[in-house]
Amino acid sequence: MKEDVTPPRTLILNADDLGYDPGITRGILQALREGVVSSATLLVNTPWSEEAARQARGLAIGLHLNLDRGPPIGPDFPREWRSAEGGFVGARVAELPADVVAAEAFAQLRRLEGLLGQPATHIDVHKHLHRHPRVLEGLARVARRAGLPVRSIDADMRAALRARCVATNDHFVGESGESAYWTPERFAQALAGLPAEGVTEWMCHPGHLPEVVTSRYAAQREVELATFLQPRSREVLEQAGIRPTDFRHLTPA
Repeated sequence: MKEDVTPPRTLILNADDLGYDPGITRGILQALREGVVSSATLLVNTPWSEEAARQARGLAIGLHLNLDRGPPIGPDFPREWRSAEGGFVGARVAELPADVVAAEAFAQLRRLEGLLGQPATHIDVHKHLHRHPRVLEGLARVARRAGLPVRSIDADMRAALRARCVATNDHFVGESGESAYWTPERFAQALAGLPAEGVTEWMCHPGHLPEVVTSRYAAQREVELATFLQPRSREVLEQAGIRPTDFRHLTPA
């Protein structure tokens, strides 16, 4: 019998918002190539998505499903759920039927594959909008069909995904607020508290200052980028015997 060599604990360090803005994209790619960030998720419906995908080919990239801003990718996204300009109406996302969510998620997933020339590693959702039951249901249908893991942010979401045979992480850490979340101090604290078993995702938002978009999380991204680039972060991970990875090894629940 082949011996199970799966490590008892796994850490995924995922950067959200690839393709959101050129400055943010540059920072994420730097964090992936020079720092300890091991995974990222791509927005596919922005003016900068194509260039971000081109630069990210070969890296571990998932879909950052966007139902909040910008235009839908699916050609049949119902007009009744669009703004006057033809984009998403973020304030109404909780009302979206699961079938509409599933169709748009599938369209965004196919666009990612076309832009990257490779399949997505997993799916997460901009602003955690899969907290809404209909969004979660529609997303789960697509993830199950595609065989892709989905980020869970709490125990209830984790249980709901697994009940639908969708793989997900066991633990989740991360936030974006008034101050930068991932500082060197919090990095060390989170590593010291890393669960002894299971797959933990640390969500992060590294980047350079946005060049075009307006974001409430702007200068904070540079603090996070510096945290992930500093040699000390790699050193403490190595001392703990942790090598950050991505979602590709997760199997359906």
